[in-house]
Amino acid sequence: MSLKVQWKLCWENQLKRADHEELSEFFRKSYGPTGAFHAKPFEGGRSWAGARPERRAIAYDSVGIASHMGVLRRFIKVGETDLLVAELGLYAVRPDLERMGIAHSVGALTPTLRELGVPFAFGTVRHAMRNHVERYCQNGMASILTGVRVRSSIAEVNPDLPSTRTEEPLVVIFPVGRPLNEWPPGTLIERNGSEL
Repeated sequence: MSLKVQWKLCWENQLKRADHEELSEFFRKSYGPTGAFHAKPFEGGRSWAGARPERRAIAYDSVGIASHMGVLRRFIKVGETDLLVAELGLYAVRPDLERMGIAHSVGALTPTLRELGVPFAFGTVRHAMRNHVERYCQNGMASILTGVRVRSSIAEVNPDLPSTRTEEPLVVIFPVGRPLNEWPPGTLIERNGSEL
């Protein structure tokens, strides 16, 4: 691939207000074509939708932000097992670079994931992204779990709505400190917080 990008790996508190505004615009343009609802959380210079990431991998090219992936360490419950993971989320690629691929983002994050000392990275994606994610999983670098429900807290509290949501997305598991076959069994993942 001839795409030339520079990766910036940073802690959340290293971002300046201008960085958040640039990311906010990037997310609105990236997520907006899938529906106005998906772009709404990023209004007003906000650069996160639910839970706020701990670390970010941001790719820049000559035009600006090319790609983004956020990371948040957290404990989730898989079946009956409490498990420390690095949740991956806020994944986006600028629309003109959609073939950049998830492999570039995860590859850039690999040293960070190891530094965080987690056994697995975990993320959820819409079923519409299955072909995109399956290409990455073909080389054994990750695995897709289906038939798993994920319960999350709702980011914004509304007295007229439930405080949690249970969905059945595609769950993607990346081995970091342990092999994939050590992922615990279970058909329900308790996120214990908002989706990243």
